[in-house]
Amino acid sequence: TVIYQTPKDIAFFEKHYFQVHIPLAKKLPGLIKYEINDGQIYSTTGHKSYRVANLFFESMEAMQNAFKSAVGQACAADRKILAPGNEDVQIYYYDTKTV
Repeated sequence: TVIYQTPKDIAFFEKHYFQVHIPLAKKLPGLIKYEINDGQIYSTTGHKSYRVANLFFESMEAMQNAFKSAVGQACAADRKILAPGNEDVQIYYYDTKTV
């Protein structure tokens, strides 16, 4: 899960995100699905976020291997174009289970 704060230049963010970052990320080895928010993000706790993305892999190991790859390293570098500082983005990785 990647949560982006509102960028300083929304037009640049949108163009780069859709024309460069998403196509690059879709090349990650083992990526099953890539989802983003569709429309405004609402928070019951008062947090404000601009874009949320969820990337799905078969396992934690598959995800870790994907981000160790050349494409994964390129994605990490490209993310810094979209969100230069750590305060501009939150990134979480975790296993899930059905309950």
